[in-house]
Amino acid sequence: MSYIKTKEEIEYLKTGGEILGEILDKLAKMSVVGVSAYEVDKEAERMIVEAGGRPAFLGYRGRKSDPPFPSTICASLNTEVVHGIATKDKILKDGDIFSIDIGMQYPLNCGLGKGGNGLFTDTAITVMVGNVTEKTKQLVNVTKKSLELAIEKCVLDNSIADIGKVIENYIDPQGYGIVRDLVGHGVGHEVHEEPRVPNYYDRDLESWKLEENAVIAIEPMITMGDYNVETAEDGWSISTVDKSLSAHFEHTIVITKDGPLVVTRRPSEL
Repeated sequence: MSYIKTKEEIEYLKTGGEILGEILDKLAKMSVVGVSAYEVDKEAERMIVEAGGRPAFLGYRGRKSDPPFPSTICASLNTEVVHGIATKDKILKDGDIFSIDIGMQYPLNCGLGKGGNGLFTDTAITVMVGNVTEKTKQLVNVTKKSLELAIEKCVLDNSIADIGKVIENYIDPQGYGIVRDLVGHGVGHEVHEEPRVPNYYDRDLESWKLEENAVIAIEPMITMGDYNVETAEDGWSISTVDKSLSAHFEHTIVITKDGPLVVTRRPSEL
């Protein structure tokens, strides 16, 4: 099955994920007051190409009818949950939170993966810009913690449902919203593969057991208010309907007999 990867493919995922984690750390550090999302995006594209990869999101279409995504990163600001476009007029201000979601296909011309151009990894971070409020800081920290709890569930014979359950059980009592229209996913041969990985408990996924060398991207999207979202006129940017703040973290994980292998860990996390 597509979601089970070979040993050779996993080696590429490990190398590509390490590179992508390093790139995301650098992008996070440059995301300060006065910088535009466009500047961050151009640096992301430069670093991916320099590393021998290809931006996974640039030109991406979920369906043939969709407009091609115009950025290397998804640059989502404050009330934007995901898929924000990195424009020149999206300038970071003191107190903002800025989600950078980035994917890479690596290495090019290796003969494996889509078009023979390598394997896909996917990762995201929410950056706190300048001085944020305590409430905002708590939202970001809780979202990050929920991802780590979910990663701990990535062991053989657990199910995809166990991942959603641990996130929901942690988030719900604290009064935050868990976005339900958007979920994590399998990753590797394509940007998005089966299985879908919700951030809430789905009984139907009890039967989807985690197998050795399966690769998934877990990405909790948590809001300060209601979980309902809407898509902007640009066809991509997805924001909270109630205009509450949203945070987003993501890692690509390989299921191994020794436990979860997070291939996109950033140097700042180690």
